[in-house]
Amino acid sequence: MKALILVGGFGTRLRPLTLSVPKPLVDFANKPMILHQIEALKAIGVTEVVLAINYQPEVMLNFLKDFEAKLGIRITCSQETEPLGTAGPLALARDKLADGSGEPFFVLNSDVISEYPLKEMIGFHKSHGGEASIMVTKVDEPSKYGVVVLEEATGQVERFVEKPKLFVGNKINAGIYLLNPSVLGRIKLRPTSIEKEVFPKIAAEKMLYAMVLPGFWMDIGQPRDYITGLRLYLDSLRKKDASKLAPGTHIVGNVLVHESAPIGEGCLIGPDVAIGPGCVVEAGVRLSRCTVMRGVRIKKHACISSSIIGWHSTVGQWARVENMTILGEDVHVCDEIYSNGGVVLPHKEIKSSILKPEIVM
Repeated sequence: MKALILVGGFGTRLRPLTLSVPKPLVDFANKPMILHQIEALKAIGVTEVVLAINYQPEVMLNFLKDFEAKLGIRITCSQETEPLGTAGPLALARDKLADGSGEPFFVLNSDVISEYPLKEMIGFHKSHGGEASIMVTKVDEPSKYGVVVLEEATGQVERFVEKPKLFVGNKINAGIYLLNPSVLGRIKLRPTSIEKEVFPKIAAEKMLYAMVLPGFWMDIGQPRDYITGLRLYLDSLRKKDASKLAPGTHIVGNVLVHESAPIGEGCLIGPDVAIGPGCVVEAGVRLSRCTVMRGVRIKKHACISSSIIGWHSTVGQWARVENMTILGEDVHVCDEIYSNGGVVLPHKEIKSSILKPEIVM
């Protein structure tokens, strides 16, 4: 089987982290976002993953070459010279995806994190005999999204309603698809939206089916959702493999700590924290609802909540970092500094407090 991951462009919503690496390589729960997807695809027998990308393909491929060997899966790039939307990249990669076998292929949005029930999706796709299957997820506020209206008994998609004012349903497109090669014949090589142009036509022919995603789902393409996604991911990890979570009296709730990261005396860590490789957490530190990426040093008695600390940054003694503060790579927050929602670009030193949410260039 093959799969296409829609990697897309600049990842502006996750800046300043995406100023250092392309968005799919930003760490989530101690490994690059895209690796969660590639590992899930490999686990159900996918042998080749095509990355549809229009920004820094060489950075992505150089990075993923290591994993290609480790995971035993082929990773190739399909590079766009202009942004082609969510369907155009399929037309561009047609030769890679249609190999004559007639086998369906997966398409995933690179921002999506979930339990990836891909094996169940293959069974679902074969059972209904349609042309395409999409994963949908239930949401509390459907009016913010495009809603998928489907027949509950069979999963057959009836129509799509964009940001409905009146309630028509609570299921939205989860960005995970399984498509027959014939779908490629419906797409022209130009900027096209699969959600707005391709799927409605397949639905009109009663050949599109939707499977309700079991477990959690989150689009982690922006900081607030990234932090929520981490909570959901760690929750799911506790149910599936709690041994991967950190134990100890200094741990509250679900916490992921890389084995190469020492934690000092008298710390209180959690809930919903990921501490990456090579980090140093000194004595008396308090961490909650945050991600601390590779090579970060957090000095004594610092307090970090609801924030993302980028690679190789430092948070000084008695510093307080909160309210969706995002530190880019190699940012140094001095001792006793307060950051309330600061978004700090890479390679900066913060010597005075950030009292209200602002971008520090």
